[in-house]
Amino acid sequence: MGKSISATQARKQFFKLLENVGTSDSPVRITLEGHPSVVLLSEEEYESLIETLEILSDPELVKSIEEGMRDVKAGRTIPWEKVKKELHL
Repeated sequence: MGKSISATQARKQFFKLLENVGTSDSPVRITLEGHPSVVLLSEEEYESLIETLEILSDPELVKSIEEGMRDVKAGRTIPWEKVKKELHL
C-alpha cells in the first residue's frame, strides 16, 4: 500500500490529500493513535475494487473467465481483424 499518515496530518493536509489521491490512484492509509484506521482512495480505484468483488462473487462469470484464459493459453483464439471483418466493423 502507498503512503501512511496520521489522522492529525491528514486533517492538516485534507484538501491536498484529496487532490493527490484523486489524481494518482495511490491510496493513503490514515492511522489513528498509531493504528491503521481508514484508507483514502480515488473514486476510480474504489469502483475498480467493487467491480472486481462483484465479478469474483459470481461463480458462473469466474468459470467463464477461467475457460477463456485456458482458451488463450491453448491458442484457441480468433485474431481481432477477423472478428472486426465478420462483424462488419
